[in-house]
Parts: sequence; structure tokens; C-alpha cells
Amino acid sequence: MHRALLLPALLALLVSLAGCVSSGGSRIANAEDTVDVIARVQDSTADLLANTRGLAPDQPVVVATFVNVDDLHESSTFGRTLAELFASSLTRAGIDILEVRMRQSLFIEERTGELMLSRDIRRLSASHNAQAILVGTYGRGRTTAYVNVRLVRTSDNRVLGAASTAIPLDRNTRAMLPAQW
Repeated sequence: MHRALLLPALLALLVSLAGCVSSGGSRIANAEDTVDVIARVQDSTADLLANTRGLAPDQPVVVATFVNVDDLHESSTFGRTLAELFASSLTRAGIDILEVRMRQSLFIEERTGELMLSRDIRRLSASHNAQAILVGTYGRGRTTAYVNVRLVRTSDNRVLGAASTAIPLDRNTRAMLPAQW
């Protein structure tokens, strides 16, 4: 009698586990799941600030649009959203964030946002008196977007802190990425 119940129980367990693939203890999203990107960014910001050295609390930081790691001249809704979420999270942590889009001296490309390349850091620093710039990249795997973020000191381009996170791709995150991805 127990064998008759064991087989259906094992099948039910296998079916329920088929929808959950785990990697390092974190569940990879199914199409129906919604990933809490805000919570992941907040965790990544805490990690970034925990390992950052040399950031003056009374001097501003500029946040640049996150770019595609395969093409540093390209961003997306995903990259612009990441920049916004990191700016909010840093502000909540007490970091003085300078909103550069309110200034006319920074040209903002309509489709890419305020891209920040290393050659522009000194120019931006001088015009906005920023001590550091938060820069980031993202790359897409099959089921996950990998996000890397760094705080770069503007005076000498030294990395003051860095963090990385993996964001499972759900319907929302996929919709923010370019169609060809």
C-alpha cells in the first residue's frame, strides 16, 4: 500500500521542483515570476558602500547611465532604470547625488541617456564639482542579466568601490532590454 502512494508523491515532488532551478540558493525566475529588481539594487548598493573607501560624505556623486558591456555606447530602458534605482538607493543611504540632467552643460542623448566614458570624467568633474561617478555595465545571459557597478574617483579615475549582482530575467526585465537581445 505504501509503494502505491510513494510513486505519485515522488512524481508530484519532481513536477514541483521542475519549475524551480536554483543557483547558489537563489531561484531563477519563471516567465510568470516577478523579480524584485529594487531589492536587488538596494542589496547591491549596500554591498558597494560596504567596500567603498575614500568617499567624502559631503561631496557629490554623479550617476551615469548603465551601458551594455558588449557596446559601451549603447544603453536601454534597463540601463537607464538601473541608474535611476542606484541613484535612489544611494540617496537613501545618505550619499549626496548630483542630478546632472537638470544642468544644460551635459548633453543627454535621447535614446541612450547620460553615457559616461572615461575620457569625459575629468570634464564632468570640473563642470559639476563631483568627487566620484557611479558607472555600471550590464550583460545578458540566457536567464540572467549580470550587473557591475563601480564608484570611480574623478580626480584620478581610481575605483573606490565595486559590486556585482545577477538579476533573473522575468517579463518586466526582458521588456526593458533591446529586442535583439
